[in-house]
Amino acid sequence: MSEIVKKVRVRFAPSPTGGLHLGGVRTVLFNYLFARKHNGDFVLRIEDTDQNRYVEGAEKYIIDCLKWCGLNPDEGPANGGPFAPYRQSERKENYRKYAEQLVKDGYAYYAFDSTAELEEQRHKFPNFRYGHENRNQLRNSLSLSETETIELINQGVPYVIRIKIPNGETVHFHDMIRGNVSFETDLVDDKVLLKADGMPTYHLAVVVDDYLMKISHAFRGEEWLPSAPVHILLWEYLGWKKDMPEWVHLPLILKPDGNGKLSKRDGDKLGFPVYAMNWTDPKTGDTVKGFREMGFLPEAFVNMLALLGWNDGTEQEIFSLDELIEKFSIERVSKSGAKFDIEKAKWFSHEYIKKSELSAIRHLVSDILNENGIALAQGEYLDKVIMLVKDRMNYLQDFWEQASYFFQEPAKYDLDSVKPKWNESKTNYFTHLGERYTSFSDEQWNSTDLEASFKSLAEEKNIKIGELMLPFRIMLVGGKFGPAVFDIASLLGNEETIRRITKGLSAFCS
Repeated sequence: MSEIVKKVRVRFAPSPTGGLHLGGVRTVLFNYLFARKHNGDFVLRIEDTDQNRYVEGAEKYIIDCLKWCGLNPDEGPANGGPFAPYRQSERKENYRKYAEQLVKDGYAYYAFDSTAELEEQRHKFPNFRYGHENRNQLRNSLSLSETETIELINQGVPYVIRIKIPNGETVHFHDMIRGNVSFETDLVDDKVLLKADGMPTYHLAVVVDDYLMKISHAFRGEEWLPSAPVHILLWEYLGWKKDMPEWVHLPLILKPDGNGKLSKRDGDKLGFPVYAMNWTDPKTGDTVKGFREMGFLPEAFVNMLALLGWNDGTEQEIFSLDELIEKFSIERVSKSGAKFDIEKAKWFSHEYIKKSELSAIRHLVSDILNENGIALAQGEYLDKVIMLVKDRMNYLQDFWEQASYFFQEPAKYDLDSVKPKWNESKTNYFTHLGERYTSFSDEQWNSTDLEASFKSLAEEKNIKIGELMLPFRIMLVGGKFGPAVFDIASLLGNEETIRRITKGLSAFCS
C-alpha cells in the first residue's frame, strides 16, 4: 500500500431499501478499521436518490445496526458533521450544476427517449446498450440540433443526462486490493447521470459527494467494479482527478458452497440469517431474521465478519475490536471471495458467550426470560444459572433451551430413556434419596455433599451409580442435557429438588 499522506476519510453509503446484508456490515467494518487505524473519519451517507426504492424506516434500521455492532460513524444523518447534509435527497441541488457542466464541456448530453421508445429498442435488440454504437440514431442532443434540443427542453419534454463514454479507449486505475485494473470503454454504456425527476443516479452522486466530502478511500464490494470506468471518467471530466480517492473493491461473501454471492434466499434455504438485525418490511409485514435476534453478541458478529476475506497472517481467530484496528491492513485482504460458513459463525458465537462477562449478557438473558413469561429480577440466582450454562450455548437464544428448568419445572420427561430399565429397586432408591435430602441443612446443600450422599446411598442399596444418574437428571431437567447434575440440584435448592424427585418418581412408575 502506498504511504498515506492525506487525511483519511472513508464512507459507507447504503441505499435505504431494506435489511442490511452482512456484506454491507463487513464494508462498514473495513471502512471503520481503516479509519481508526489511520486516525481518520468514518462517514455514513444515505444514498436515497432512487425514491421508487426508498423504504420507510430503513435509514433508522441502518443506523441501529451500526450502533449494535459498535461501529458508529463520526459523521452522518443522525449526528451531523461539517459536510452536512448526509442524505443525498437533501443535496439534490448539488448535482444538477455538475451534470449541466458535463454537458457544456461535451462529456454528457441530454437524452429525450421515452420509456416506451427504450423498451422498443430492447425488444428489437435483446442486448441493447445505449452508447457510441447507437447514440446518434436515438433521440438526444447529439442527434438533434441545438435548436431542437432547446425547444424540447423549453416545452418541458422529460429528459435525462447521460455521460458520453468515449469509444476505443482504455480506462486504467489502481485498486489497493487488486492492483492495476483496466476497462475497455467500448464495453461501457452511456450511463444516466441525472434522471428526469432531477435526482442524480448513483454514478453522479457518488463522485460529487466523495469530492465534496473529501473522501480519501472508497471501499465497496467488487460487484461495483464494472461501474468503476464511469466513475474514473467522471472524476477526470469534472477536473477532480488529483482528488480522486484510492479504490478498494472488497471480495464478495459467497454462498457456503462457493458458487455465487450469498443472498437472503440462500439464508432462507439453509436456515441462517444474512441480515445484521431483524428487518420487517413495512409494506408486507414480513420479518427477515437477523444475527442479533438469532442470539449473536455484536462482538462475535464483528469478529466473524472481519475474517471473511481478511486475516492477520497468523493462526489467531479471536480479536477484540481494538486488536482488529491495530492489526488491520489492506494488504491482508484477499482478492478472492470468502465462503460463508454457518458452523464457523456458530463457533465464534459460542466462544464469545463462553468468555463473556456476566455484565455483558445479564440483561440480554433477562430479556429472553421475559419473552418466555418469566419475570425474574436480575440477581445472584440468575447469575449462577448463567455461569452454569453459558459454556453450553452457541447462541444467546439457546439460554431458554439450556436453562428453562431453573425457572420452571419440566413440562415433560424423556421417559423413553428411563422406563425400559426402571425397576422397584430404583423406586426404592429415589424414595430414600428424597428422604435423606430432606434432612440436609442449608450448609450441606452444595454439589459436593449432595453427590457424596447420592453415591453413599447407591452403595448401601447396591445399585450402580451409572444406572441412577440419568434418571436423576431427567427428574430435574426433563431430558438428557444440562450441566453437572449436582450443580443443578444445588442451585434449585432443597425444597424444589425434593419436589422434582417426587414428581419424577410418579411419572416413572406410572
